[in-house]
Amino acid sequence: MAATAKMATRALRATPLASTMRPAARRVAVPRQAFQRQARRGYASEASKPSGGSNTALIGGIAAVALAGLGYYTLGGSESLKQNSTAQGQKGAATFSPTNQDYQKVYDFIAQKLIDENEYDDGSYGPVLLRLGWHASGTYDKETGTGGSNGATMRFPPEGDHGANAGLVAARDFLEPVKKAFPWISYSDLWTLAAACAIQEMGGPDIHWRPGRADRDISYCTPDGRLPDASQGNDHLRAIFHRMGFNDQDIVTLSGAHALGRCHTDRSGFEGPWTFSPITLTNDYYKLLLSERWQHRKWAGPVQFEDNKTKSIMMLPTDMALVKDKVFRPVVERYAKDQDAFFADFSRVCTQLFELGVPFATGEDARITFKRTE
Repeated sequence: MAATAKMATRALRATPLASTMRPAARRVAVPRQAFQRQARRGYASEASKPSGGSNTALIGGIAAVALAGLGYYTLGGSESLKQNSTAQGQKGAATFSPTNQDYQKVYDFIAQKLIDENEYDDGSYGPVLLRLGWHASGTYDKETGTGGSNGATMRFPPEGDHGANAGLVAARDFLEPVKKAFPWISYSDLWTLAAACAIQEMGGPDIHWRPGRADRDISYCTPDGRLPDASQGNDHLRAIFHRMGFNDQDIVTLSGAHALGRCHTDRSGFEGPWTFSPITLTNDYYKLLLSERWQHRKWAGPVQFEDNKTKSIMMLPTDMALVKDKVFRPVVERYAKDQDAFFADFSRVCTQLFELGVPFATGEDARITFKRTE
C-alpha cells in the first residue's frame, strides 16, 4: 500500500495546480470507500464538485462512539479487534505488560474507527485527533520542564477549557471506547498514538512513536496561553515554538498540519478549510500559500484571508506570516516544490513534538513504526 500511495503521490505531484477552481462543498459526509481512496491514494489541488448529501448531526457521531464502546461494529474485520481488546482488557491495567504488537492492536482499533465513523466534518475524525495530540504536546516549556504530552492534563477543566482547546472534546470522546477496550494504556500514550495513527491513515509519513507517558492529576495543568494564537504574526510564532525547543524551520514544518481539517466559528472564531483536501496530508498547504491570491475576507468575524477565485478556502494571519517572513518563506518554497522533503521533516518534528517533556525509561530504539491499514 505504501508503494502504491507513493506512486500516486508522485504522479499527482507532477500535475500543476489547476488554473480554474470550483467552489468546494462544505461539510459533506464522505463514504467509507471515498475516505479510503482520498486519504491514502491521492488528493485534490483544486476545489471539488459538490457530492450531495449533508452531515449527520453530531449526536449521530456520539451514538456511534457509544456503540463502539460496547464492542458493536457493522463492518467486517472489527470482530477480531473486539475479541483481542476484550481479552487484554480482562488482564487489567495493573498487571498487563504490553508489547509492540499490543500497541499495534490499539493503532488498528483506532484506524478502524476512523473508517467506520466518517460523519465528522469533512468525513474523518483524523484532523481533530491530530489536533488533540498536537495541543496536548505543545504546552511544553523547556525552561521549566513543565507541560508536554506526559500527563494528559487536558482531561481537567482548567486546561480542557483553554480557548485553543475548544472542540477537542470530540476527539477525547472518540477515543474513550479505545481506552475502555485497552485499559492498560495511559491517556497520554493514547492521545499521541492516535495522532500518529491519524497522520499515517490520512496519507502522511510514518511517525515513529514510543510509549512511556503517565497520566497526572489536575495540579499539573498548564496555564493558558502556551499554544499559538492564529491572529498573531511571526514574532508570536517564534515565541511559542522556541519555548518548546523548536527552530524557525520546525515552525514552518509543523504549520504544514494545516493541510488538514478546518476552522469553526464556534471554536476559534475562524471559519473554513485551508486546502481542498482537508482529510489528506499533502504539501498543498504550501503550494496554495504561494500560488493563490489571498485577500481579506469581508465578514463579521476576525481577520482571515480567502482565495480570490473560489472563496472556499482560507488562511489565517499566522499562515500569511510564513510567506512574509524572510526566514520562513524559503522553507515554504522548498516544501511546495518537494513533498518528500516536507514529509521527511514532518515525521522528524512530529516525533519530537509528541515526546516533549516525557521522562522515557527507554531509548529512541524503542520507537515503533506502525503498520498502516490496507
